[in-house]
Amino acid sequence: MTSLSVEILAADAAEPITSAGNAQLGIAVLAGIAVIVLLITKFKLHAFLALTIGSLALGAFAGAPLADAIKSFTTGLGSTVAGVGVLIALGAILGKLLADSGGADQIVDTILAKASGRAMPWAMVLIASVIGLPLFFEVGIVLLIPVVLMVAKRGNYSLMRIGIPALAGLSVMHGLIPPHPGPLVAIDAVGANLGITLALGLVVAIPTVIIAGPLFSRYAARWVDIQAPEKMIPSRPSEDLDKRPGFGVTVATILLPVVLMLVKALVDIVVDNPENGLQKVTDVIGSPLIALLAAVIVAMFTMGRAAGFTRERLSSTVDKSLAPIAGILLIVGAGGGFKQTLIDIGVGQMILDFSKDWSVPALLLAWLIAVAIRLATGSATVATISAAGLVAPLAAGMSTGEVSLLVLAIGAGSLFFSHVNDAGFWLVKEYFGMSVGQTIKTWSVMETIISVVGIGFVLLLSLVI
Repeated sequence: MTSLSVEILAADAAEPITSAGNAQLGIAVLAGIAVIVLLITKFKLHAFLALTIGSLALGAFAGAPLADAIKSFTTGLGSTVAGVGVLIALGAILGKLLADSGGADQIVDTILAKASGRAMPWAMVLIASVIGLPLFFEVGIVLLIPVVLMVAKRGNYSLMRIGIPALAGLSVMHGLIPPHPGPLVAIDAVGANLGITLALGLVVAIPTVIIAGPLFSRYAARWVDIQAPEKMIPSRPSEDLDKRPGFGVTVATILLPVVLMLVKALVDIVVDNPENGLQKVTDVIGSPLIALLAAVIVAMFTMGRAAGFTRERLSSTVDKSLAPIAGILLIVGAGGGFKQTLIDIGVGQMILDFSKDWSVPALLLAWLIAVAIRLATGSATVATISAAGLVAPLAAGMSTGEVSLLVLAIGAGSLFFSHVNDAGFWLVKEYFGMSVGQTIKTWSVMETIISVVGIGFVLLLSLVI
């Protein structure tokens, strides 16, 4: 988010579109969220429609004129899509190239060839974390499931001993590390520095994924001792390819945008002079748009051409990567509209007024709000977007590092206890052939561990940043 857009949002927040008191605003927020929850859970309405209707209901409950509520929603939708839409699209293209070229399979096969026995869970968490960087959570699950099932069957491992580390790696990347949609939207909403958030996110993610993945999988395997279901072992994406890209060049391509953004963050901290030539260069190449665009262009050669793709197949791969993200873009955009409506009716000031009398730290408050919305809606993305809109005003007096920790606190809260209203819950249940109870004992507990451990490390970092 640019400084100009931050100033505009601040101005909007300072002049709410309704004169309702804090009590009415509080009721309006609860009612608006209740409408969204009811529409998603009870009536199974698509999250985009639920967020749209919930935003208008929020404005109505707060006593705002309908025309103003519509304007707030459309403004928020437009600015959010403008801010993160292209990044989501580029991430989808990179992920599709990784999958279709056989690059993902190459990473998997190389690591598994060097791992066995007790090292296998650690290898699985490494695979999931690397592959999960450019992929959406659902795409990552679909891509990794064949590997998890085949490794469990081939090595006669408990499915949970192999599956939980892989799921933990994907989930942590999804909730804490940009360029995933949730963290990107939160960064945009609170005006955080993407590079610094990425760096701090990695610091939090590494110990969190170790605890929730390989370590917790020991207990999960005892609680739910099941083998890989035969019927769920599908064919691998690259079986029909004559050749595929090498391990080193594939990993380098995936990590390229991360490295560019980290270099920018490092130069910003060390040089800290906008007029410096080096900083001007890194500000350009380390911007999310350029970093991801560079990775996509490089991937077309290092992955696509290396796998023998013709120009026509490369074009087809890009086309196929964009269609599935239409729903994600709409949900993210509508979430931005809901966020802007929250800001414009004055909820930010209400949160500030209430928080003055609380002894709850801002980071913990952000986590608790995200947890509540996650439990209610089942969507990590909706929880992140909504919580970011609610706590955005708290970022006003924070340092750059503290604002990044605020994003990570929201991200950690958005992963808390996935249950029956979360699509990911059913995806894991069906792929692994578990009952609802078994899924709660393993997947839901793992998500809760990620959330709690994540906020724990965020709070520890806040003591030194």
